[in-house]
Amino acid sequence: MPGKIVLFLSVSLDGYVEGDHHDLGWHRVGEELHRHFNEELSAMGGFLSGRRTHQMMAEFWPTADTAPDSTPAMREFAGIWRDTPKTVYSTTLWRADWNTTVVPRVDTAEVRALAASATGDLALGGATLAAAFRELDLIDVYQLYVHPALVGRGTRLFPPTDTTADLRLDRTRTFPDGVVMLRYERVAAPAGAAPAR
Repeated sequence: MPGKIVLFLSVSLDGYVEGDHHDLGWHRVGEELHRHFNEELSAMGGFLSGRRTHQMMAEFWPTADTAPDSTPAMREFAGIWRDTPKTVYSTTLWRADWNTTVVPRVDTAEVRALAASATGDLALGGATLAAAFRELDLIDVYQLYVHPALVGRGTRLFPPTDTTADLRLDRTRTFPDGVVMLRYERVAAPAGAAPAR
């Protein structure tokens, strides 16, 4: 059975994935939430991201397990990030280290082939790339972490689009920092039905 494309993102209560100037200071990731992230992401068959998200991760996580102030969950995630196959979508990045393949564009057939060959689901990160996947109707699961913050402005999670989808709430979980996980799965279209637009 092919892996699913799982949009795995944190979002503010007012719908932003980052504030002005790419600010993420409003994220509330305590040890319990970080351990949960590790459990979820260690089961993934790969990570999909855009250039900026990948470079931000690559600046810190490859050696985070050697930093003296890293928590146990942070040290564990450093290994998960290094070992998991990564696909970066970029027209300006020519190569990337840490088990990473660079792809110039999002191609529906290529994405579905990647999901079919993966050892698990694929975690999709980054708002710009998520918008491209959503436009092509490639997201199977929306696993969002709503943080108790109003950011006011920045990068919206969902820009306007003509693509629609019916979703089913699969599960929820609340964390001590006030973060709430909402996991929605796509409702399968009836046989012969046209794709949602």
